[in-house]
Amino acid sequence: MSSYARQFLGLMEKPNVELIEGLSPAISIDQKTTSKNPRSTVGTVTEIYDYIRLLYARIGVPHCPNCGKKIEKQTIDQVVDSLMELEEGTKIQIFAPVVRARKGEYTKLLEDFSKEGFVRVRIDGQIYELTDDIEIDRKKKHNIDIIVDRLVMKSDIRSRLTESIETAFKYANNLVLVGVGASNETKDILFSQNYACPDCNISFEELSPRMFSFNNPLGACPECLGIGYLMRMDEDLIIPDKNKTLYDGVKAFGASTMKKGDTMAKMYFESIAKHYGVKIKDVPIKKLPKDFLNKILYGTGTEKIDFEYQSVAGTRKFTAPFEGVIPTLDRRYRETKSQGMRDFYEMYMSNSHCESCNGARLKKESLAVTVGTKNIQELTDMPINKIKKYLNELQLSKTKKMIAEQILKEIDARLQFLIDVGLEYLTLSRAAGTLSGGEAQRIRLATQIGSGLTGVLYILDEPSIRTTSKR
Repeated sequence: MSSYARQFLGLMEKPNVELIEGLSPAISIDQKTTSKNPRSTVGTVTEIYDYIRLLYARIGVPHCPNCGKKIEKQTIDQVVDSLMELEEGTKIQIFAPVVRARKGEYTKLLEDFSKEGFVRVRIDGQIYELTDDIEIDRKKKHNIDIIVDRLVMKSDIRSRLTESIETAFKYANNLVLVGVGASNETKDILFSQNYACPDCNISFEELSPRMFSFNNPLGACPECLGIGYLMRMDEDLIIPDKNKTLYDGVKAFGASTMKKGDTMAKMYFESIAKHYGVKIKDVPIKKLPKDFLNKILYGTGTEKIDFEYQSVAGTRKFTAPFEGVIPTLDRRYRETKSQGMRDFYEMYMSNSHCESCNGARLKKESLAVTVGTKNIQELTDMPINKIKKYLNELQLSKTKKMIAEQILKEIDARLQFLIDVGLEYLTLSRAAGTLSGGEAQRIRLATQIGSGLTGVLYILDEPSIRTTSKR
């Protein structure tokens, strides 16, 4: 029951009834508003995406994200041969990545490695002695790499290098991380006995469901962090009316107060205009030279400007590059701790396409894994009825068919429930916040039916006509 209904339970008298039989348990599906979480999609709300991630982790075929070639496993000899090509004298460190993006304290794990004879460990990029009193926040995700060996590349170290690689593979589940360069400028290269591209020298770990989750650091696009878009300052929102002058057109930068007196914004604009010989008084923004307007909006780079600020306190002169309106607003937005100021700056920001993942939310390595001919984003971008048809027509080997049989059965059943309630036109990648009230209610209905409960009474709060006609 709702919190409102529960407050009356204690006021009601206990009914004079000894036994009630044959009354089905009830589940109420009310018209709640859809989730506004930008990470929620039709696939995650219905939990179908969890099964699809599992499908790609179990029978997916990885490809190189650069050249598109099918990725195969690496042997120890191939890893050693690759490292022996490094320039002689190069310093390297051999790490065993025993923990990757997982929560926990790992006190017992570190003690065990200390007893095994290991001396140093790297935790979240920081190197510690295993004998140190190391405190790890159990509520945060961590990367823990045991330092197996430190080497300087020479022609006669193949034997020792091979032993170190074997040790790292042994303790890190067929993974080895090689830090190339000085300790403060290390470039990490991941090798795997699982998957690697011999041409592009790209490796990644065994496929797992979390690699295909945009809510997990191992799968999310590092640029947009799994959102699919970025909030950036929008030039059109900062200058909504280009028929106005700089004095009253760039409101986000304080231009709205320029005519009332001397302001820093006015000083910046007039000094830059003087430097480039551009007239800005009574000149609409749309008639200003494009190069000059770009200097105002995005800064002068390394070019210095002579500024002169006059106030009641006197005249102040200084020479410096101009940061630019948009970079200044970006910096203020990142640095402010006031929610009110963050809300103010967000009025001049808009969602822009993430160029790194092209809106797919996932890392390029995850998008390079295919089932059939499609990666996970291409599959979830299809309408639900076409996804069902595509998965039913998959041509799989005998082994993969055996592995995927139960997963495909669960996906097919849940897709059919969505089709039954009239949502065959939706895509699993569609953001939950864009759904109408009726669509959201039918999704909740399909999710409940998909749970496979029997003998349950469903109570629909003002169901839509299409929902009742379908069910």
